[in-house]
Amino acid sequence: MGELRLMKGNEVLAEAVIRCGCDGYFGYPITPQSEIMEKLMERQPWTETGMVVLQAESEVAAINMVYGAAGTGKKVMTSSSSPGVSLMAEGISYIAGAELPCLIVNVQRGGPGLGTIQPSQADYFQSVKGGGHGDYKMLVLAPSSVQEMNDFVDLAFELAFKYRNPAMILTDGAIGQMMEKVELSDYKKRWTEEEVVEKNGSWATTGKPASRQRNVITSLELDSDKMEQNNLRFQAKYRRMEAEEQRYEAIQCDDAEYIFVAYGTSARVCQKAMEIARDKGLKVGLLRPITLFPFPKNIVKELAPKVKGFLSVEMNAGQMVEDIKQAVYETQIYRKVEFFGRMGGIIPSPGEVVDALEQKLIGEEK
Repeated sequence: MGELRLMKGNEVLAEAVIRCGCDGYFGYPITPQSEIMEKLMERQPWTETGMVVLQAESEVAAINMVYGAAGTGKKVMTSSSSPGVSLMAEGISYIAGAELPCLIVNVQRGGPGLGTIQPSQADYFQSVKGGGHGDYKMLVLAPSSVQEMNDFVDLAFELAFKYRNPAMILTDGAIGQMMEKVELSDYKKRWTEEEVVEKNGSWATTGKPASRQRNVITSLELDSDKMEQNNLRFQAKYRRMEAEEQRYEAIQCDDAEYIFVAYGTSARVCQKAMEIARDKGLKVGLLRPITLFPFPKNIVKELAPKVKGFLSVEMNAGQMVEDIKQAVYETQIYRKVEFFGRMGGIIPSPGEVVDALEQKLIGEEK
C-alpha cells in the first residue's frame, strides 16, 4: 500500500504532479484552484526533483509557456478555473494544432462571466467540443473523488504522450476543496534528454544532431491542401481515441430500468440518489463517464435497449445530455433522455434528483 494521507483535492493533485515526474508547471492564481500552485510553491519541488514551478503574469502567458516547454518533449502542465481556461483557449488550440502533449487542469466555477467561485460543470462544451478555434479535441478526464485527483494525473500524461495531444482533467470546486483519504502515487523520475528521444521519437526540440533535419513545431500551414491533410490526420487520431479510450464506471446497471448519467460531483450525488430510489422500489443504476472525450457512448448504446430511460444530472443548463441523446439516437431505438441540473454554483441534492426521475421519466411513463 502507498502512502496514506488526508488531503484536499487541489493539494493532492499538486502532490501527484510532483510524484509523476512532471518537469514544469506554469500557472496563474484563480479561485477555486489556487491551492494547486500554492502547494507546489510550498513543496519547492525544484529542490527535490528539479521541477520548474513558475507563476506567469497571466493565463495567456501561462499557456504559451506550456506550448514552448511541451515542444521539448517533457511533461509540462498548467491549471486554472473557468474564466482562466477561456483565456487559454487560443493557446490550447495552437498546442493541439502543433500536436504537443501537455496537461491542463480546470477546477470549474460557475459562470458565465466572472460568475461565482462556487462549483459548476458548465465548461463541458468548452472542454469536449474544442473550446478554442478549429476542429480539435482534447482528451478529457473527469475525477469524482480526491483519490482520482491523484490517479488521473499520471493517466492524463500517459494519454497525452500516446496521442501527442493536450489532455485535460476537468474537475470542479467541490472536489478541489473537499478533503478525503488518499493513497498517494510512488515517485517517478523525470526523463533525461536521452529518454525524451527514446520515448517520444525525434519530433521534440532537443537539439539537432547531424543525423536528421531540424524539427519545426508549429500549427501554421499556409498551403490549404497541406492544412486539409493535417486536419484529416487529426480527425483520424480523434477517431482512434474514440475507439480505444472510452472509460466509465457502471454501478448497478445490470438490472436497472432507469439510468442516471453523471460525472464528477454530480455522480457522487447520484450514487446516493440511486440508493434512495432503490429503497423506494425503483430499479435505478448509475453510469459515470470517466472520459468526457471520448464520451463513453458505446456503453450507452449497450444499455439503451435494456432500460426505459436516462436522466442526465449536471451542474449546468444541460450539456452532456446532448452526447447521451446522440448515443441513444445511433441505436435507432427510441428511449427517453431527460435532463436535471442546478446552476449558479448550487449542487443538487439526492432528493431533488429522485424527484426529477419520478417527474420526468416515471411520471410521464405512467
